[in-house]
Amino acid sequence: MSDFFNTVSSRRSVKVYDPEAHISKEELTELLQIAGRAPSAWNLQQWHFLVFHGKDVQEKLLPIAYNQQQIVDASAVICVLGDLEANLNIDPVFGPQVEEGEITPELKEILAGQINGAYKRPEYPRDGAILNSSLAAMQFMLAARAKGYDTCPIGGFNASGLIDEFNVSGRYLPTMLITIGKKRQEGRPTDRLPIESLITYAE
Repeated sequence: MSDFFNTVSSRRSVKVYDPEAHISKEELTELLQIAGRAPSAWNLQQWHFLVFHGKDVQEKLLPIAYNQQQIVDASAVICVLGDLEANLNIDPVFGPQVEEGEITPELKEILAGQINGAYKRPEYPRDGAILNSSLAAMQFMLAARAKGYDTCPIGGFNASGLIDEFNVSGRYLPTMLITIGKKRQEGRPTDRLPIESLITYAE
């Protein structure tokens, strides 16, 4: 249990990376697999990971990320995409569960009704995409720290430029970029507001 708390408390947003450090596709896949274990509404897994692994493709991303040097010095960059049409995952997610006898066909239909009802609300696809993909993003960053890597979430980038340059489907909304690699400089230490100022107990 203490390892988990050490992982969380030691994570910093690192912006200066060792450009010679390498991460393999196998390691990235393992970390993304762990990220994909994050919770999500109805287990629809409203995310997709666009991976920039290699200096050539990271250089292509650089101007889209407003020329932040960490984009090319990091060992890889992950663009976390939120799925605006995750209701299309109903059959892939629940079909196998029905076949295995884990849920009944009737329950699948009830869940499908709930999901499709939510996705008819104009605000839900975007809200659900951002909320759920952010859970996977945080899980990725903690998994990376546990494996000895450093990360930094980046919200400052040209989302429409990324969509155009890398042919991102209209199904997906770019939520954030995450650089990953080995730090060459410690992340800047930051304080936190007193937790008492952020807690209200409902009455």
